[in-house]
Amino acid sequence: MQLLPSPEPGQKAECARCLKILAGSATGRIGAPLALAISALFLLVPATISPLLLVTTYGADREAWLPSTAAAMWHDGFASLGILIGAFGIALPHVYLGLLIYVLASLHWRTGAPVGSAFRWSKHLRPWVMVEVFLVGSFVSYSRIKAVSSVTVETGGWALVAAGLILLVAIVQLDERTVWETMRPQRRDPSREPARDESIACIICDLIVGVENEGKPCPRCGATLHVRKPASIERTMAFVTAGYLLYIPANTLPVLTTVQFGREEHNTILSGVIELIHNDLVPLAVIVFMASIVLPLVKLFGLTWMLVATRIRSRHFLVTRTQLYRTIDAIGRWSNIDIFSVAMLVAVLQFGALTAVHSGPGLVAFAAVVIITMLATSVFDSRLMWDAVSERE
Repeated sequence: MQLLPSPEPGQKAECARCLKILAGSATGRIGAPLALAISALFLLVPATISPLLLVTTYGADREAWLPSTAAAMWHDGFASLGILIGAFGIALPHVYLGLLIYVLASLHWRTGAPVGSAFRWSKHLRPWVMVEVFLVGSFVSYSRIKAVSSVTVETGGWALVAAGLILLVAIVQLDERTVWETMRPQRRDPSREPARDESIACIICDLIVGVENEGKPCPRCGATLHVRKPASIERTMAFVTAGYLLYIPANTLPVLTTVQFGREEHNTILSGVIELIHNDLVPLAVIVFMASIVLPLVKLFGLTWMLVATRIRSRHFLVTRTQLYRTIDAIGRWSNIDIFSVAMLVAVLQFGALTAVHSGPGLVAFAAVVIITMLATSVFDSRLMWDAVSERE
């Protein structure tokens, strides 16, 4: 427990142990992120119902729409990938922005509506809202198509770019501490410093309550309160083991099959990177290589290191391990770039006997690796690393 004064403008509160930024000076603004969220939601509508790209090959035209990327994977025989793309790229962004607008509007106009649970769900959904990841994946596809065909960005594509950028600005402008404090301020008693095992901090809204509330709903956001995440080590170990097993087929089986004039060419993730290099798209090759090959391994090795170090109660590199955990938690979803890139190619490059693109079984295994590692990070409780050292002492 650290008792600190509220940061002044230009100041930030930092954890004395792991250097995490606990809080900056509260902005106190609700209106700006509300306006940006409304704008992003309005822009998602034309992005969903208008064509994204127009590709012309040998005089034949084909358009790609946002829903058609999910439908193409479904009709290609990979229903699970179609559901994944439809959820992460279409449905959840609308749900997330709807929840965010409901919460901010209720607070802005002081309607008195109970919005704690809604804002909690928006925090849960945020890692799975992948508009910006979809945009990068689409840009990779655009660059690959541009090397061999004529491609034009249409109305829906520009609307999606604008929606993604405005969504990012809205999230940057959103001060979660202001939102939670507007709902229910934390009662502070500077004259009394709580004992070590006397309080529980809600991992969603940071409300501090007495330890007697273990297992009960948080009074502010409704999350179930626990001193530590239940069965964290066991669940993380199960997810990490599954991730290692699936990483092998994800990188050895083809993720993409191209049929051109009757000749089939099967591409793995690595061969796709090599193809980008041969097409003089080295920056994109680096992005795909880092996001699709290096990042999943970093997540798996990093979580393995944390599990082993916690098991043996190691006191070495505690701050480094904690910072690594926060990093892989923040960037883990960017591995989905390859999935969205393939979905766009499958949706738009269907020209019969001339050119056809199909997804491969390796993409299913790769998608499973990404989701499993994200789940592993979410169920791991980094505080256990510090607990293990304290118990040793």
